[in-house]
Amino acid sequence: MFGISNLVSLVMSAFIILPIVIFLREMSYLIVSWLFGVNNPRLTIGSGPRLFKIGIIDIRKYYHVYSWFSYDDLKTDSKLAYILVYASPIFINLSIALLINFLLANGWGEEYKTFWDRFIFYAFYFVLFDIVPMCTVNGKPNNGMIIYELIRYGKRVDFNTESFIPTTSEMEKQHKEYMKKIEEIKKEREQEKNK
Repeated sequence: MFGISNLVSLVMSAFIILPIVIFLREMSYLIVSWLFGVNNPRLTIGSGPRLFKIGIIDIRKYYHVYSWFSYDDLKTDSKLAYILVYASPIFINLSIALLINFLLANGWGEEYKTFWDRFIFYAFYFVLFDIVPMCTVNGKPNNGMIIYELIRYGKRVDFNTESFIPTTSEMEKQHKEYMKKIEEIKKEREQEKNK
């Protein structure tokens, strides 16, 4: 039976553990891309209007699950560099999950076992959906498909002409257009109210 303790656990999982796993996942792109001379990197957490931006961290108003890493260019323009960038979330989540699992198996963190078990679950969840090559609902390839296409064909071969990871400059342009539309809708609603 689903009780209050399960509800608290669910909230803790959704609003504490999941954001941490997602943040680590997105940071892995940043760390590996820095090794290859990334230009104009940005780590966007959430979606919708920008709440604030601190350096390369862009915090948005709505829920954190839709988060992404963007950049304009890599100085090292090679297949291996791109494969390593797209494989980085797989490696980081897998490494952290296996390390925590090893530590739990050896008696570490027993008092927070439920927390760490859920952390491991979410880490493996993202590994599964990153490693199995597939296209997402919007037709964009996941990391596994990008890596597969880079290894097999040396390039992206699906019908989608957008870059694997959107450029930071393009994302900033889209955000400004989005905010402009929101302001127009607000003005229209205000005018309707005042009639």
